[in-house]
Amino acid sequence: MSLKSAIAAPYARFVTRAVMRRALEPEGTQLGVLRQLMQFGAATAFGRQHGLHQVHDHAGLIQAVPLREYEGFKPWIDRIIVGEKDVLWPGQPLYLCKTSGTTSGAKYIPITRGSLPNHIDSARRALLSYIAHSGQADFVDGKMIFLQGSPVLDKKNRIPTGRLSGIVANHVPRYLLKNRLPSFATNSIPDWETKVEAIVSETMAEDLRLISGIPAWVQMYFERLLTRTAKRTVKEVFPNFSLFVYGGVNYAPYRARMETLIGVSVPSVELFPASEGFIAYQDKGEEEGMLLVIDNGIYYGFRELAAGAAGNRVFSIGEVEVGKNYALVLYTNAGLWGYEIGDTIRFVSLSPPRIKVTGRTKHFTSAFGEHVIAEEVEGALKDAMRIVPCEVAEFTVAPQLSPVEGLPHHEWFIEFAALPTDMLRFSSAIDDALQRRNPYYKDLITGKVLRPLMVRSLPRGAFAQWMKSRGMNDAQSKVPRLANDRRYVDGL
Repeated sequence: MSLKSAIAAPYARFVTRAVMRRALEPEGTQLGVLRQLMQFGAATAFGRQHGLHQVHDHAGLIQAVPLREYEGFKPWIDRIIVGEKDVLWPGQPLYLCKTSGTTSGAKYIPITRGSLPNHIDSARRALLSYIAHSGQADFVDGKMIFLQGSPVLDKKNRIPTGRLSGIVANHVPRYLLKNRLPSFATNSIPDWETKVEAIVSETMAEDLRLISGIPAWVQMYFERLLTRTAKRTVKEVFPNFSLFVYGGVNYAPYRARMETLIGVSVPSVELFPASEGFIAYQDKGEEEGMLLVIDNGIYYGFRELAAGAAGNRVFSIGEVEVGKNYALVLYTNAGLWGYEIGDTIRFVSLSPPRIKVTGRTKHFTSAFGEHVIAEEVEGALKDAMRIVPCEVAEFTVAPQLSPVEGLPHHEWFIEFAALPTDMLRFSSAIDDALQRRNPYYKDLITGKVLRPLMVRSLPRGAFAQWMKSRGMNDAQSKVPRLANDRRYVDGL
């Protein structure tokens, strides 16, 4: 054990204990964040218009600030872009984080001097928490690779602009610089196909111990790595590889393929980073969910999604319940107020508050009112893969409302790395599992409104080609898991 890893263990325990003390008092911790946000927000144009100086608690905040998605914030963001100060947060943002938009095209999310530490410190906490609970710190002695966006930033009227991971890459702590890969030059390559080959060249002879990225892109890197090295498994290339850090998607559908490529099951840590703020990270076992970051510049609201629930009621952290689905609402020191991020979560514990991501508010399949969400399709696929072994590289689901013959149905587009031995049994296993998870879907099947789902097998590389054609071939882009129409799958 080196001096660095020896120091890491006690420091990790110290930081993790301090975080947990605040997490075990979620209501008080969040109230402190709310009051701090009001102090700064009251002096802004938004704050004056919404009377933030009069807000002292959750009820007052909900009454003063209506819910908005990005389109509702765009006029305020436009004022920032043209150079106006003190619009949503005092001064001007340090960065504008560019991310995929909906009806407004590209979105520009402010990152301020106050909010930047939320992104950096929360990721650091996740690794320290892993060390504290596992006792494993050896990965700090080797190289770490982060598959991410380019650190080369553009400018939007003097404000540096780029992808979140590219912005954060410009703030890597000095003590990590010698361990971090790829190099700045390689990380700056704009084309993903060229970039991944350069990353393979730069890393294949290194002592790589930690790998971080979206599973689909890490999977592609592994496949290229094994082709270039003529090795059977990633563990043969990197014998000390011991930790996989990921975020953005559920790992379960990718796990079988990843473990085949790696050669063993490697511990993993799930993160929930977003352009709007770092929301949560896995601080203990996978089944225990992710610890909500409640003490670092974000105040949360939770809009209930249950059938018949009051559509616009936003609960505080002291009012939520375990097992219910909520849409996340953010109030942040980046100047986002009543911002609906678009993700849905459910709590698995309240003190400390741990969550699981269940999907997106706009990504679901509900052609006939079944409202199937990402958590349900990912769980059904996982169950089916246990019954009929196979390896899934990528997948998405959409309704087929006008089949050539027969009843409407859900259509699953799956790119297999290893095909099921019995495709009909595999399809049936998914459908049975989905019916168990979603009673509305079961009623539609048994009532013969829908027929059981159909699986369409796609050739290897289909999703990568499709994403490239949509300008989404970078390390931050994710395949939409669900849609309520054919706009994604028609391109496939």
